[in-house]
Amino acid sequence: MSIRTAILAATLTFTPLGAAHADGLQPMQAQSIDLGEVSGVVYYTVERDGFHVVTTLVDGEAGIPVRAVSVLAPGQSVVLSTGVTAGAVEISRQADALLVREVAVATN
Repeated sequence: MSIRTAILAATLTFTPLGAAHADGLQPMQAQSIDLGEVSGVVYYTVERDGFHVVTTLVDGEAGIPVRAVSVLAPGQSVVLSTGVTAGAVEISRQADALLVREVAVATN
């Protein structure tokens, strides 16, 4: 193998292909969320007016599912919580990545 071929192979190995999503959710990739007794999934699609974030939650196994759709522009976020537990889930758009993470909320 020539030096030129080795350098080309190393460059292709260490160069990311496509858009980087740094541990973020990919479009149409579902992620489970847990808010105590309320749980569900979140996914998003890329549309002209922003990321359409679809969240479906259900209370227990026999509860009625609730679906919410949020449109997020870069830098925006939405926080989901039940008000019963001290935990919450934050869904945020940072540039071209959607991040889902657990956050603590203040209790009264």
